[in-house]
Amino acid sequence: MRIEVLALALIVGFANYAFRYGPFRFGLGEGRAGGPMARFLAATGPAAIATLVVASVLPMVGEARLPLLAGVVTVLAVWGWRRSVVLATLAGPVAYGAVFALV
Repeated sequence: MRIEVLALALIVGFANYAFRYGPFRFGLGEGRAGGPMARFLAATGPAAIATLVVASVLPMVGEARLPLLAGVVTVLAVWGWRRSVVLATLAGPVAYGAVFALV
């Protein structure tokens, strides 16, 4: 493994940890239920899905369009149906893999 890839993985991992841990460590997660901080923290789930989609889509834009489309549509459909980031994040790769195996 190249040192650049390892450094990037460590930097991104630390940033992700800090983004999720920071608001609770510094007492920023104790606001009103409908306040701006609560809305900001609630948006991290959809933001994580969007980040994963962009990171996954860019290398495949010219290739494997049908599996990619199946994965994206599945993520959006499951998230819209259940409003669960976990289920949507798991269902997307399953649909992508299934279509990829069939094509």
